[in-house]
Amino acid sequence: MHDAFPSILAGLNEGTVVPYLGAGALAGVVDTQSGRAMPADSESLILAMNNGQPMAPKLMYEFPRAAMHVELKRGRSTLMKFLNATYRDTAWSASALHNWLAAQKLPYLVDSNRDPLLQKALAATPHTLIVGVARIGGTEYRFKLFHHDGTAYRAIDQEAVNVSLPVLFKPLGTPLPEPNYIASDADFVDYITELMGGFAIPGFVKRMRQGKRYLLLGMRLTRDTERMVLSDIVFGADKPAGWALIPNATDKEKRYLDKIGIELVEADVADFLAAAEAWQGEALATGTAG
Repeated sequence: MHDAFPSILAGLNEGTVVPYLGAGALAGVVDTQSGRAMPADSESLILAMNNGQPMAPKLMYEFPRAAMHVELKRGRSTLMKFLNATYRDTAWSASALHNWLAAQKLPYLVDSNRDPLLQKALAATPHTLIVGVARIGGTEYRFKLFHHDGTAYRAIDQEAVNVSLPVLFKPLGTPLPEPNYIASDADFVDYITELMGGFAIPGFVKRMRQGKRYLLLGMRLTRDTERMVLSDIVFGADKPAGWALIPNATDKEKRYLDKIGIELVEADVADFLAAAEAWQGEALATGTAG
């Protein structure tokens, strides 16, 4: 077990460490009909959106750029159709990580993927869902709020939030309870602008995140877009700001993590789950489980 895991797991148990999920959190998730892996990282999403064929090199650089190209050439409805077919209309297998996280009844989780698997793992747990939105009129805010009562979601406003319930933040969207996605360059420009201005995070989350540390699971940090969203969501956390589980991290990732005060842990999601199982087994044996 890595030296950092006991501190990480103790912090999760205490509710002072917040998981922040990236594409690697979906490793092992497959279509239950075809067996194909869920497209999660930028390249796999681009290939899935383009019927398995690579796009021009400049578009292959990052999914938001390719999504913007599709939106401009074939319309927003084409992009939405792809995202809904991928995340809403495909029967994906369960994720061991999502199931483990849901079982911990953590007070706050951030999932930067667009799939609904963590929501489904939390289906029996009352919680508050925050969904990032972009390019909408009639409001300066860039989020929607939903209350889940253990059966279904209903839309609520900030004044109706029960702050004692767990919070799941889906900054880049989800198909449930209604499809909303941050996907194309235009979406990200609007969303990140409002994140920087403070209008994409509810006030109760700004208060709740103070003093928290973060655990980046399956999150690669080689692209500016992911880093900008991350930094604005976790801004305000006391240093050390937490840990990032990244096997074979690049020099660029190492420099960025050092800058924001997050410790690099050369491990992956499977290593984390193995450590969690061992740590909880030891806690049960010694009577120290939370």
